[in-house]
Amino acid sequence: MNDSEAGGALPPIVVGAEEARERLDRVLARHVPALSRSRLKALIEAGHVALGGRTMTEAAHRVNEGEVIAVTVPPVEEAVPTAEAIPLAVVYEDADLIVIDKPAGLVVHPAAGNWTGTLVNALIAHCGDSLSGIGGVRRPGIVHRLDKDTTGLMVVAKTDRAHKGLAAQFADHGRSGPLERAYVAFVWGRPVRRAFTVDAALDRDPRAREKIAVRPSGRHALTHATREASFLDGLVSRLACRLETGRTHQIRVHMAHEGHPLLGDATYSIGFRTKAAKLPDAARSALERLGRQALHAGLLGFEHPVTRARMRFESPLPADMAALAAALGPADADLA
Repeated sequence: MNDSEAGGALPPIVVGAEEARERLDRVLARHVPALSRSRLKALIEAGHVALGGRTMTEAAHRVNEGEVIAVTVPPVEEAVPTAEAIPLAVVYEDADLIVIDKPAGLVVHPAAGNWTGTLVNALIAHCGDSLSGIGGVRRPGIVHRLDKDTTGLMVVAKTDRAHKGLAAQFADHGRSGPLERAYVAFVWGRPVRRAFTVDAALDRDPRAREKIAVRPSGRHALTHATREASFLDGLVSRLACRLETGRTHQIRVHMAHEGHPLLGDATYSIGFRTKAAKLPDAARSALERLGRQALHAGLLGFEHPVTRARMRFESPLPADMAALAAALGPADADLA
């Protein structure tokens, strides 16, 4: 189990001979690895742990062989996001949905470490009660997301009927339906093939849980990429990427897997930072000012879930990526 699950009584734990006289919290940490040590300590202090039928509140209590530990994990209460007056770049809006152009640095929905200052907080302030109950407490109206430092177009549902229709299109990822998404990515190197597909399953990296990695046991992930231009004798290329699945960090991990990580991606292109030294001064300065992965969701198309009208929106490169593109200079002569 994990902290996000509904909670309940865990299976009884019998203290073994080798655990006699150990601290209660340490014994629990050994038997309940899914919960952090701090979480277990908090459960003890809140009276959710019993030893031999007696409620315990001291994490440092020493246990005895044969004693039975009972742990009850209360359900995690969803934090209700509050409205915050955060400016939004609204591209389109009607009674059922809103399309926004997300800036860099804006987290989409509240989560650990980012309970405020998110797109959801801004949407609640902008849309009011129309978002209530749509998509869950922490993600009202959200049917897809962009990484914190990825810019570009997002559509958010304002009504239940819009949420259902949009969610179905994003679940299909445009394989048989009207959804269309395209990203602009600047990557290191020059892919040999002008057009290529990365078909590589993705899952959490077991060595670094905040990262995603290509893993055969992971979830199916498919990215189609087209090399639009190369610069500086192939040192950098501009790609158009289209998703056929929607996994976390998909484009970033897939391009790194191909040997062409995104410029500015501190998570997945650490080994390529020395390449920045090969950039001309203007391009190197532009990359430093960018300070994030060079990825922009520039195209979003879908069928309006209520009117059935075909909707299509395009967003130009944001100023920081446009400055990087300009600093790279003219495109190489295409030799493909």
